[in-house]
Amino acid sequence: MDNITRIENLKESAYKELFGISKPTFDTVLSVLEHAFKEMHEQGGRPSRLTVLDKLIITLAYYHDYRTMVSIGFDYGVSKSRICDAIKWVEQTLIKDGSFALPSKRELIKDDTDIIIAIADVTECPTERPQKNRKSPTRERKSSTRSKI
Repeated sequence: MDNITRIENLKESAYKELFGISKPTFDTVLSVLEHAFKEMHEQGGRPSRLTVLDKLIITLAYYHDYRTMVSIGFDYGVSKSRICDAIKWVEQTLIKDGSFALPSKRELIKDDTDIIIAIADVTECPTERPQKNRKSPTRERKSSTRSKI
């Protein structure tokens, strides 16, 4: 079943659960993307394997479900780079439109706003590996495999 049929049969309450946005927001974003796609392809061009709806669902799945581009690409039968291009196109199109924007940094640092901070330690941990030295068995193996002249 394609995404058009699946979206038509979807209840309004399921949009927030599946995509992380409400149905009116989903419809608004979709109309912005479709308008931008029509403007971009007025002169013609090669048709994309992914529709505008597919690109939107891919982007929402990427951000909402934390799925990898490889797994999303497997579901749609396209490469990881095509998924990356689709996500970038949706992001850039919505940024250019200006209807959907995050609050500015100045608004976030006002005194009347409540800021909740979560800190996560995401530093890399070094992996312990054997040290290379003269007594290492790998060095002996290397020297023993050389031909003696």
